[in-house]
Amino acid sequence: MGRWKPDARGRLEQAALELYAELGFERTTVKDIARRAELTERTFFRHFTDKREVLFPASQPLEAGLVAAVREIPAGQEPLETLMAALRTLPGALADRRELARRRSAIVAATPVLQERELAKMASLTDALARELRERGVAELPAQLAAESAAAVFRTAFTRWIAPDEAPAELGVLLDRSLAELQHVVAAG
Repeated sequence: MGRWKPDARGRLEQAALELYAELGFERTTVKDIARRAELTERTFFRHFTDKREVLFPASQPLEAGLVAAVREIPAGQEPLETLMAALRTLPGALADRRELARRRSAIVAATPVLQERELAKMASLTDALARELRERGVAELPAQLAAESAAAVFRTAFTRWIAPDEAPAELGVLLDRSLAELQHVVAAG
């Protein structure tokens, strides 16, 4: 294995992304990832439960972070305003992960089993946000509609944020634009 190098987890993530892009997700093994990262399979399993988790390590922290952000927002705002304020805390946390998110998104889009995992992750996030709104006293239907709307705004903004273009907009700006578009669609009936 050679001399010890720092950041085993980061090296495993990098190796996995490279191999998924080169060989495809299905054809890449944990052994391949560990070998590329110059680590052992045992080290891989210290950091990840399986090869899918390499692509989804941030789902629980993202959900927990957004729920915590909702809890920090003063009561009295409309449900969607509350969730949008929570979403606006994300750009700083994700700013340095844009290229990683692009690469990850391409791999997920090319692999049906990963698309299913991505949908489950978003459903869990939406449920957590709706539950938090209900705990703040919002009725069931408005809480669910606000959570679904906020999730749609986030997905739309995030997709635009990782799209390859010459002059990329910041995620916060794209969140606001996506919300404005949603409000326009709703107002137009």
